[in-house]
Amino acid sequence: MASAPFDVGPVSGRVDRDGRLVAADPALLRLQEEAGSSLGAPLALPQIAAVARSAMKLGVPLSRSVIAASSDRDLDLWVRAEPDAEGVTLTIDGWKAKPPAPPRLTLVANEPLGGEEEAAARPLSLTTDAELRIKRIDDELANLLGSSASAAVGQPLTRHFLLADNGDGVMPLLTALAGREDFTGQRARIRGQGDESLVTLKGTVRRTSADRFDGYEIELDRPGEYAPAAATVIDPALDEALRSPLDRIIAAAERISDRSEGPLRSDYAAYAGDIAAAGRHLLSVIRNMTDQEAAKAASQLDMAEAAEEAIQLVQARAEERSIQIELVGADQPLNAVGEQRGAVQILVNLLGNAVRHSPDKGTIAVIAERKGDQVTVTVADEGPGIDQADQERIFEKYERIGDAPGGIGLGLAISRRLARSMGGDVMLQSALGQGARFTLLLPSA
Repeated sequence: MASAPFDVGPVSGRVDRDGRLVAADPALLRLQEEAGSSLGAPLALPQIAAVARSAMKLGVPLSRSVIAASSDRDLDLWVRAEPDAEGVTLTIDGWKAKPPAPPRLTLVANEPLGGEEEAAARPLSLTTDAELRIKRIDDELANLLGSSASAAVGQPLTRHFLLADNGDGVMPLLTALAGREDFTGQRARIRGQGDESLVTLKGTVRRTSADRFDGYEIELDRPGEYAPAAATVIDPALDEALRSPLDRIIAAAERISDRSEGPLRSDYAAYAGDIAAAGRHLLSVIRNMTDQEAAKAASQLDMAEAAEEAIQLVQARAEERSIQIELVGADQPLNAVGEQRGAVQILVNLLGNAVRHSPDKGTIAVIAERKGDQVTVTVADEGPGIDQADQERIFEKYERIGDAPGGIGLGLAISRRLARSMGGDVMLQSALGQGARFTLLLPSA
């Protein structure tokens, strides 16, 4: 089924003084729904909405060429907006389909690494808890330390590394630990080995879903080790322009959330926490596009960590209807083969569906576990359930079940496609009246 009509005749719509789409021909309504909105809700097509707002503000008819995006193509439209006392009448001509525009980020072509070169490009890494005990460690790094991954887990970081100051009595790791901050340039020697074992550690803070300090993701560099430049997928100037304001937004939101500048209503503080969490999520996306983390994230992720991040991103929607989200099994790393951002996107989709179909004051269980050679995260809700005859159909584009508001039937199709691209799948268990259990499965790392 085509996602949106194209090369059709004039299409009409009506926007009220508050910017809500109150009437629309089927073609325009389809675009509105694909943008995640509906009839009677704010017009969710920013280019068309801008024409309508300008016409209302100026009080004169306006005509303008705009490009709007459907789910799989761009549409070249000619929009005429005629204002009156009650709102704006829209007339749209053209509907010429065109391929989606390329991203405005500056892409740099790089030959893919393979075999030994690719292995050399991945930094050795480990993860600690808040007490600097090892929670996860690469097999290669464990071998370098004269141990095994299973034996190293649970041991203090200092059991394997002798930390050294940087020449003026300062140890970057300990300084950063006091402030719960990232660190770089921590020199260390591997215990039981000679001076040739000198390494440098770099750590990135990990946080729980409640935004508490949860240890470090630590990477290790060795002198003389081949360290190719990270593949750049975003223009450096744009990278800097994005990171700087995001850092300020996150810092300001955290100050508000911590009430460090005075008393504040709890709900406002919670909103600030959501802003900080969303900012960190976006910042991590940018880091994945610019840093060596991108190469590492493309091969391995912690499903427990992905589940915590996804819950945090939908928590506000759940709280609006007093829905509780309970996470089970995320007390230890669950390493899987896949891409972190893709896994989070899938789980956000599954959780969003669960919130949408759950009763008010209901409970959603998120269960993370290892099953043989797979790692799974199951999202179980108390909704109306899905009939057996519909359970495959809902994974197709634009298919929906029930009349719960929101959603246009793309989330599950996208989620299954992403999961299968990582060697996994999204499965469903349900029956009418018994809720639904959607499970993301990925190969175990």
